[in-house]
Amino acid sequence: MSSPRRPLPTDLVALVSFDGRVHPNEAKPLDRLGLDERAHALESTIEQWFSFATGKHTWVSVRGATIRGLISARPRAKRSAWEVDALIDVDEDEEVALSLFSRMISGITKQRGERIFLRLDVGSHVSEAARKAGFFPYAKEALYRLNSAPSSQPTEVPFRPRDKSDLIGMFQLYSHCVPANVRAIEGPTFREWLAAQESWGGSTKDLLVEEDGIISVWLRLMTGHTGRFSLIAQSTRFSTEEVLQGAFSHLNASRQVLCLVPEYNGAWTASLERLGFDRLASYTCYAQRLVKPVEELAKETAGQAIPVS
Repeated sequence: MSSPRRPLPTDLVALVSFDGRVHPNEAKPLDRLGLDERAHALESTIEQWFSFATGKHTWVSVRGATIRGLISARPRAKRSAWEVDALIDVDEDEEVALSLFSRMISGITKQRGERIFLRLDVGSHVSEAARKAGFFPYAKEALYRLNSAPSSQPTEVPFRPRDKSDLIGMFQLYSHCVPANVRAIEGPTFREWLAAQESWGGSTKDLLVEEDGIISVWLRLMTGHTGRFSLIAQSTRFSTEEVLQGAFSHLNASRQVLCLVPEYNGAWTASLERLGFDRLASYTCYAQRLVKPVEELAKETAGQAIPVS
């Protein structure tokens, strides 16, 4: 029988033998997508002992002197929102996965976390265990990659740098473009939306297009050997291709480019494929709310009440 607990310094010996093979990481955090997604248990455990600096928390499942699984979680932009960033189930044993989820949920609850997010490959063998542990799917995403530097054409899309005062406008754009069932999990309020922002694993830049005083396009990008970008756009006088060409002009120094696209952004998907992007992987996003939102009673006069028969 296995039991989950925090890793101990004495686990080093077991982890060295455990890591004779590098096991796949079932969790898919944004900053690892398209890169080497294999999880190194020893690395995650060492990070746990320095959690005061990294903020990451790790638990292992042991059977006798053998480690059978590992899970780690970290805060997103705020400590009210957490995400699973590593999940290893050596024997693909549902009971091990369930015990790890249970221990992690208990630990994050003690940290006063309000929500936990988890991204898995579509068809991952831990999907059913995640559901049984209280996670529910709320969105699907696809990762696209261009295996060359993007060729950009001249564009008149007037991108400008984001200012601190733009946050409310960006949230309004997000609320306008993202389906209600997804917003209810990721960003039902401005505070929760800010808290749930994911790490990209490096320095990002936000560029905006403003039309008639309203933010109509939000481009987030990270440059480097592997460039990354995401786009949210509502009705604008510019076509999808024009907006993408504007994004590519900031990424033409990258050797390859990645873009994670939600399933509901079908127009962006079609445009990326026309421009030479290949679909790398498909994911399901899960979440679990650890606290129930406080519901406020609305005042109502007798004349407004609707009788119930």
